[in-house]
Formats: sequence, structure tokens, C-alpha cells
Amino acid sequence: MIKVRNITNANGNTVANQFEIVDVDNATFFQSYNSIIAEVRDSDGQVYLDEYYWDYSVTTMRHLYNFLRGFGYDGLNSKIVRKYIKKGKFKTTNLNVV
Repeated sequence: MIKVRNITNANGNTVANQFEIVDVDNATFFQSYNSIIAEVRDSDGQVYLDEYYWDYSVTTMRHLYNFLRGFGYDGLNSKIVRKYIKKGKFKTTNLNVV
């Protein structure tokens, strides 16, 4: 079963065109408009970021950080995310392969 809902911002308001998709068997995804930005795997908590879209805009990154906060990643910014990618804590891949 798949569940889709609009994400909420720091003030608790729903955000248009920004979605959290929960595949109750495998993973939770963050989708911005028509692009998957991030995936967090249920099995091991591994974070995957789309190599092309995770840093598409300041707004996308703000919503990404908010999404990842739900998995215990507080205080993220682009410098920290790039460090996590370099160290292998976050992995990049093409999440929008059709």
C-alpha cells in the first residue's frame, strides 16, 4: 500500500506540490512537483538523494531538510549534506529513472 500526503512546513502548514510518499513495505520518498528528491529506506535508514535534483533550488533544499528532519537529521544545510555525500552517509543516485 502506498500513502501520499503534502508535506508541512516548519509552521505546520501544508505545502503545495511537495509530497511525502510512504511505501509501507520499502521506503519513504520526498517528491517536489514531478521529481523524486530523496528516498529513505525503511530497512536500514539509508538516505538516497537524486543526483540531479536534490539541490535544484533553495526552496527544494529547504523542503528536503524539513523532510529529513523527520528522520533525525536536524540542522542540515548544503555544506553538511555535501559532506555527508562525500563521506558516504548520504548516497546519490538517479531516483527519477522511468
